[in-house]
Amino acid sequence: MIRTVIVVIFIVIFFIFSLPLFLVEWVVGKINPKARDRSLLAIVRFYCRFLLFLSGTKVTRIGQEKVPSDTCVLYVLNHRSYFDILLTLSAFPSPTGFIAKKELKKIPVLDLWITNLHGFFLDREDIRQGLKIILAAIDLIKTGTASVAIFPEGTRNKNPGDLPLLPFHEGSFKVALKTGCPIIPVSISGSADIFENHMPKIKKAEVIVEYGDPIFVDRLDREEKKHIGEKVQKIIEETLRKNMIG
Repeated sequence: MIRTVIVVIFIVIFFIFSLPLFLVEWVVGKINPKARDRSLLAIVRFYCRFLLFLSGTKVTRIGQEKVPSDTCVLYVLNHRSYFDILLTLSAFPSPTGFIAKKELKKIPVLDLWITNLHGFFLDREDIRQGLKIILAAIDLIKTGTASVAIFPEGTRNKNPGDLPLLPFHEGSFKVALKTGCPIIPVSISGSADIFENHMPKIKKAEVIVEYGDPIFVDRLDREEKKHIGEKVQKIIEETLRKNMIG
């Protein structure tokens, strides 16, 4: 339980110190938006890594070198834990915006971080708002501003284990289909062992984050593009099965 208390205290302290930090970054952004993005990314990567350290999480990363360094990409991830964002943001090499559920917008300071990192809040019940977010994400990639990360299951998977996955929403992949950006499947194994499997305690855990080979949508035929969600889901499922922990 001590570990849980330490993590909570660190989160509160970080959120408090974030408020004046946002003012400084706002000024930097007025002068040089790209410098602001690099600065925020460096800060959040340090924060995520330190938080994972405090939680006792050992992370093994596989295939990170496969991520193209010369273009924005669409990261596609399975979702089992609140820690999944920390696990990925701590390693993304360039600014990346998440499409997050609207409920996170209600959490003070966290909403500012998500917004300033080019993230979006999605109301799954509002189709029109969802379309606007997809268009905004497309613009992020087309302008080279940031990559985009999605959880196409649509919500956190509460199954007892990493498998089976919830069905992937095909609409999530329009970002790649409309921009032609590479799709990077990201498989996260064992993240629920950090917190969800024994709430409210945070415990030591081993997590594997594996990056798959880039999928270039312009090399797919029409039928493959039509079922791109199924294709990516199978890749992630196979990787999760290979990396099953315990």
